[in-house]
Parts: sequence; structure tokens; C-alpha cells
Amino acid sequence: MDKTQPHPLFKLATELGPLLVFFFVNAKFNLFAATGAFMVAIAVAMAASYMVTRHIPVMAIVTGVIVLVFGTLTLVLHDETFIKVKPTIIYGLFAVILGGGLLFGRSFIAVMFDQVFNLTPHGWRILTLRWALFFAGMAVLNEIIWRTQSTDFWVNFKVFGVLPLTAIFGMIQMPLIKRYHLEPASLEASEAEAGDVSKG
Repeated sequence: MDKTQPHPLFKLATELGPLLVFFFVNAKFNLFAATGAFMVAIAVAMAASYMVTRHIPVMAIVTGVIVLVFGTLTLVLHDETFIKVKPTIIYGLFAVILGGGLLFGRSFIAVMFDQVFNLTPHGWRILTLRWALFFAGMAVLNEIIWRTQSTDFWVNFKVFGVLPLTAIFGMIQMPLIKRYHLEPASLEASEAEAGDVSKG
């Protein structure tokens, strides 16, 4: 099913907007106020994304649910540990899903990233492994930072460190994506061949 592709600036706003809200509210008030504002901003971003595209990526849904759950625990129990460990949970979950899928011969990276391109099965496996390792590394990095640094440092890392690191890692994968990219004609042939094999 074809999905409406939003303007790049709209996509950037829905992804970066909640983080900027989190940063500025924390700078002006405190982490608890920032957590509440972050939860609202995430909900608004998801609603806006659905209104424009009639679709919300799986990765955004999982992230949004975990933000709301751990944000609520942070506010109700008045314990900032929950919101700080939230990225670790998200990254760890993604790493387990991707890595576990590979063990069973499945590449879930296409589902998580909404399959914006088509690759050969081998290409999907390599890309999935790389992202699984990246998410595992980010989970470890988040744990190190929030346990050893100040809250303000952790907030700055979350807002101005995570996004650039993810973007840079994504760009590094472009040669791999180009190498194993399937053109529409090749994709149809590959699917037809897979169908013939399954019938045989």
C-alpha cells in the first residue's frame, strides 16, 4: 500500500520537535516539567503524523508508547530514573527484535523503518545486523552517560547527541543500500522467482 510521503520539513519537525520541547522546558524549569511536556509533544507529533499521512511508523508507535509509560512512572513516582532509563529500554528492545529476528531468518529492519527502499535478502540481513549492533551500542552509551554525568549533560546528549549519531550512522549505510538495492523490475523478478521456488 502506497503511503503519503510528508514534506521533509514536516517529518523533521515531528521527530525533532518533541526533543526540542524537552530541552527548552528542562532548561527553564526542571526534568519533571520537561518530561510532562515531552509526553504531550510526542502525542501531538504522532497525531499530526497520522493526520497528514494516515499512517504512523511502527518505530514511532513503539517509541511513543514507551515514552508515555516511563514518563508517567517518572511523574507519578517523582523519580527521574525512569525517564533516563527509557532510551536504554527502547534501544535494547530494538536491538533484541532485530537480532532475534536474524536468528530466525527474518529481517525486521524493513518493518521498523517503514521499508523506504528495497534490498536483496542478503542486503537486508547485513543492514539489520548493523542496526542491531548500533542500537545495542546506544543502549550501553545511554546507561554510561546517565549514570556518570549530570542531568543537564544527559538532556543535552539526548537532544543534540543522539540525533546526529543516528543520522551519521544512517548515512554510513548508504553505500550498502546502493550496493544491494533492487530496481522495480529486479524486485518483481525476485518475487516471482521466490514464488516459483515455494510452489516447487
